[in-house]
Amino acid sequence: MEWSDYRILLVDDEKDILEFVGYNLRSEGFQIFTATNGRDAVRITQEIRPHLVLMDVMMPEMDGIAACEEIRTNRELQDTMIAFLTARGEDYSQIAGFEAGGDDYISKPIKPRVLVSRVKALLKRRMVHTEIGSGGEKVIVSGDLSIDRERYLVTRKGKEIVLPKKEFELLSLLISKPGKVFTREEIFDRIWGEGIIVGDRTIDVHIRKLREKLGEKYIRTVKGIGYKYVKGG
Repeated sequence: MEWSDYRILLVDDEKDILEFVGYNLRSEGFQIFTATNGRDAVRITQEIRPHLVLMDVMMPEMDGIAACEEIRTNRELQDTMIAFLTARGEDYSQIAGFEAGGDDYISKPIKPRVLVSRVKALLKRRMVHTEIGSGGEKVIVSGDLSIDRERYLVTRKGKEIVLPKKEFELLSLLISKPGKVFTREEIFDRIWGEGIIVGDRTIDVHIRKLREKLGEKYIRTVKGIGYKYVKGG
């Protein structure tokens, strides 16, 4: 795909930000769409199915975190990358963004060339994930767990379990090689991408949430190294 094939939705309640970011991304050939609040972002995302949503956190009507969570409930939009472009840099705000299903967290202010580079890196990650998802096993069955990678569907003992994108990708990675210990660094690189800086607690939060939904027996902690999936629990 050429850059001109990619649709990007910019979401910010400050119109000068939309104009500034939009101008720099259009200059690279991207198709740019805009929204000024989270509620409109959800609606437009469903209509145009963008490859990337780049949005602020603090906005009227619906904030970016809530909008991200809403978008992630739509299985048809699971391949859409979501990045937060915000002046809020606190750790808890970043963790909330990743918990909601965000793929990256970009702090304002940011130089145009750096922003364009981050956007292209995100879209390349999307391309790699799409290629990986298009090959190999579509459905993985391990004990009483079943993962349908194509439909982003997880079932346990026949009961459907709803997982946000990052939790689904993390479980898919671990279950792909039962018994293998995935290091924290390997998990970060495979799920969040090389060069993406996230807090140390991010992976722990996602593991905790998976255990809450699946049960404690499936994912084991290997102290000081990482995590592994135990077949059949």
